[in-house]
Amino acid sequence: MAIVFDEKSKVFFLTTSNTEYQMKINEYGMLLHTYYGSPVGKTDMSFLIKEVDRGFSGNTYEGRNRRGVSPDTLPLEYGTYGAGDFRVNAVGVILDNGSRTLDLRYKSHVVIEGKNELENLPYVRGEKDSVSTLEIILEDKTALIEASLIYSVFDKKDIITRSVVIKNVSDNPIRLTKAASMSVDLLHKKMDLIHFHGRHAMERQHERVSLTHDIHVVGSKRGTSSHHNNPFVILCDHDATENHGECYGFMLMYSGNHAEEIEVDQAGSIRVVSGIGSEGFSWLLNKNDSFVTPEVIMAYTDGGLNELSYLYHRIILENICPKEFRDVKRPVLINNWEGTYFSFNEKSILEIIDAAHDAGIEMFVLDDGWFGKRDDDNSGLGDWFVNDKKLPGGIKSIADHADSLGMKFGLWFEPEMVNEDSDLFRNHPDWALRDPDRAPVMGRNQLVLDMSRKEVVDYIYESMTKVIDSAKLSYIKWDYNRSMANIYSNALPADRQGETAHRFMLGTYDLLSRIRKNYPHIMIEGCSGGGGRFDAGMLFYSPQIWCSDNSEAINRLKIQKGTGYGYPISTMGAHVSASPNHQNGRVVPFRTRAIVAMSGTFGYELDPRKLTNDEKDEIKKEISIFNRYYDLIQRGRYYRISDEETEKYFTSWQFVSMDKKEALLSLVVTDVRANPEIPYVKLCGLDPYGEYEIDNIFSSVDDVPAEAGIMLKEEKVKATYSGNALMNGGLALDPLYGVYPSVQIHLKKV
Repeated sequence: MAIVFDEKSKVFFLTTSNTEYQMKINEYGMLLHTYYGSPVGKTDMSFLIKEVDRGFSGNTYEGRNRRGVSPDTLPLEYGTYGAGDFRVNAVGVILDNGSRTLDLRYKSHVVIEGKNELENLPYVRGEKDSVSTLEIILEDKTALIEASLIYSVFDKKDIITRSVVIKNVSDNPIRLTKAASMSVDLLHKKMDLIHFHGRHAMERQHERVSLTHDIHVVGSKRGTSSHHNNPFVILCDHDATENHGECYGFMLMYSGNHAEEIEVDQAGSIRVVSGIGSEGFSWLLNKNDSFVTPEVIMAYTDGGLNELSYLYHRIILENICPKEFRDVKRPVLINNWEGTYFSFNEKSILEIIDAAHDAGIEMFVLDDGWFGKRDDDNSGLGDWFVNDKKLPGGIKSIADHADSLGMKFGLWFEPEMVNEDSDLFRNHPDWALRDPDRAPVMGRNQLVLDMSRKEVVDYIYESMTKVIDSAKLSYIKWDYNRSMANIYSNALPADRQGETAHRFMLGTYDLLSRIRKNYPHIMIEGCSGGGGRFDAGMLFYSPQIWCSDNSEAINRLKIQKGTGYGYPISTMGAHVSASPNHQNGRVVPFRTRAIVAMSGTFGYELDPRKLTNDEKDEIKKEISIFNRYYDLIQRGRYYRISDEETEKYFTSWQFVSMDKKEALLSLVVTDVRANPEIPYVKLCGLDPYGEYEIDNIFSSVDDVPAEAGIMLKEEKVKATYSGNALMNGGLALDPLYGVYPSVQIHLKKV
């Protein structure tokens, strides 16, 4: 069984194919975390805990004569405030009498087969997996508060999910000031922290730092998971590489304010706490009320960072993304945003569709500017009705034209936003989040709607569905284009304003759920100024997210690499945009832009009317290549090949089919050099005893110098290589010349 409780030792054993997680109830009813790592054969690992009397570390009253047993030094499973644990806590309360102390002790537990849904929140679906769930109820007998720690074990996938339900079982109201989804204390570890920071247009930049005796906080208080700090962190050995070493992953499945807190305590233990951000948060629990926290997805491997990524990619693809789109080929699309911005009309849009069709593109997406009074970003948000001056035939005319050419059609919405210059705001100014009697903070000259209110969610749903029902839609781009400030709801009393940000997320999730339920054939692509809400919570509703508003290929190398540590390739919206690029002005070859964008959902972000016939033929070729390798890219295993030192010269990555019969290697040179070193790569994930040949080469290099050799030419190379040779010896490529040259090599098992 995946979950076993030993009555004698009071140890819980949670086991997967390649991991083991242990907790123990001590003699005082405290729930201790004793182990998480490779299997140890259900050996009670509490022998690793040493009782040391550390100065100024208090003791429980009943254990006051046993000074080596302290809440401040024991590895606790869910730390609280006020009961002697001075480290980063997981939960905070204010009782009716003003007390803030919470002391949780074991009460009971239950094991069930399968996995329950989370109320009003996204969650990891059980599907047909072998899943067992453990619920451990901790209680504070004085405060009369219960915390149910919920663990679901996906034993074949080496994944454990965690969430907490906090319940007030007293007769008096209490207030939560913090409610994290998980806490874990790792004993005797010296590790690095990997997190993914960034900013708009430069999201999820990989950063690795050595943990020291302090507190690291990775989080967001912007109302979204944010461009700036993704809710996914990794702890790994100092010497861990892509293919070797211990790695722990903690991914919060939530799209709002969050905090991942990592503390190295006085004795060297590492505590990780993850959950909703506590700054500005409070939640009133009356008698018998409960609060449900979002899920955290935990993974462990001793096989390095590529293996950790694979564990997350698999669980997201198979258990989080909407099942309607898991095995359906997604069309190659074109979006008109960078092609036209707000300057379009029905005639120009129909021309763009025709030109895109001529180039072989399979879906057209109409972006911002089709609704209300919307000729720039200063007005119209909230007025989800067609601007008939721009589009006299309505959305239906555009969709019908695309359909007549065999193309699918998609449409842009920004449901959670409103402009002051809109009919919606003029009629309902109280529906915007804003402080009373204070001029609001503006972002992109727009305000945020109060999605905590049911009437607001209902109105937006009804407005959207009228448009959706008017035309044949296959796709919605769901945008969110500012950070949240003035977080004040006119529908909540003063003492409950701390609930607004989380209630906002519950309202957004409710709206997404209703659209998904009633229009299951429509695929939603998440977006928040690109990658500002790229998280597992959004992926529960949308199988892909626009990875970044920065579509420039060389910047995208790092953006997509950072994203790929936790999120599958098939979830990354990636397009070929115009050159010079609109974000940074860089000039990059057409094929290099395509090779980078193929490591994502693949599409185009430009005006096809401006393309030459040769460029349209090139797009046809790129689409043909992508479709040829679609299953390999979207469903194969992804490996990061180059490291940070190598990437001063070139970046390389690889896909391998699950049966190891084919592989696709991509490489982009970012620092072209005279008299260059040989680009050299070791492949990953092949059948070591299989024989492979190069089946096809797709390169951006047109004028190949004679000394460059055959490797850059688009023709089959007859040589064969063993999998062991390619993985242990590697592949030496010929030098690549020119402006940001690239090559994509397809290998096939013979």
